[in-house]
Amino acid sequence: MPEEKAGLPDSMKLLIGAGGIYGAFLYYGSLQEDVFRYTAADGGSFTQAWFLQVLEALANVVIGFVGMQLSGATPGIPKRMFAISGAAQVSAKACTSLALANGLSFPIATLAKSGKMAPVMAGSLLLGGASYTVREYLQVVAIIGGTAVVSMGKKKGGGSSSSSMGVFYIVMSLVLDGVTAGFQKRLKTETAKAGVKPKPYDFMFWTNLYMCLTAVVIAGGLGELTSGVAFCSANPEILSNIIKFALCSAVGQSFIFYTIANFDPLILSTVTTTRKIFSVLLSIFLKGHSLSSIGWTGIALACSGIVSEMHSKATGKKPHAH
Repeated sequence: MPEEKAGLPDSMKLLIGAGGIYGAFLYYGSLQEDVFRYTAADGGSFTQAWFLQVLEALANVVIGFVGMQLSGATPGIPKRMFAISGAAQVSAKACTSLALANGLSFPIATLAKSGKMAPVMAGSLLLGGASYTVREYLQVVAIIGGTAVVSMGKKKGGGSSSSSMGVFYIVMSLVLDGVTAGFQKRLKTETAKAGVKPKPYDFMFWTNLYMCLTAVVIAGGLGELTSGVAFCSANPEILSNIIKFALCSAVGQSFIFYTIANFDPLILSTVTTTRKIFSVLLSIFLKGHSLSSIGWTGIALACSGIVSEMHSKATGKKPHAH
């Protein structure tokens, strides 16, 4: 349980934490969509997902480093699992960006990512011998089924081949989310075994440093560092969106760590989950996505699964809260 801190009352701390997460990540999602929907004067579009990850991770490294200096760095942290976890995490994020670059719409990508408990459950069933309740299976079915219904209920046709690549990348992103979750558990075990307790900004700095290094190597290998810089030089308006996107990510991460430091993880889960629903709705209303009534049924089904998952966490896991 976080120690009682003098100063602000809990309600004010929650307002700061949740408000910061909502503000930063709602804008983050909007900017990410703008980056991949942007069309240059010559008809070209931005497809350098790994180059984008380099800049996003770099912003987080800078903020993480400053935070780590202010809060004091923890010595003796085992770096190997940070490297593996960072590589898996940046690959998951790059796959989400590649899904958008390949024509998958932002609402569908965001709803699909809300189903990340599916690969986590699959991994736990296959590797960990876990068991789940009927309700948990229904929640996964509702989110995945709802997302599928939304994709069928889109009024605008065309681009089926690029959208099928988009679906492939979002599935890859979900698989990598499951892998990342497994590595993060191992990371916690290894740090405990080494007798060190990394602070929030230690996690932010080291994870993002390895995310950045992984992204630099892959972006360099794919030639995205040069093509990304060239595209941004030729289209300065997209560069400002990318810079704001990277900053929103770093600021949002800081608010996430602030919330973790002051509240139970369940509170954070509730805030980030409801944020995804609002991101989807904002995108539909502000970015001109037209949905049929079938599409709206899918949105309702997916959201009901998300809210049900949140509710079961609130009621079922309270005794284990720390």
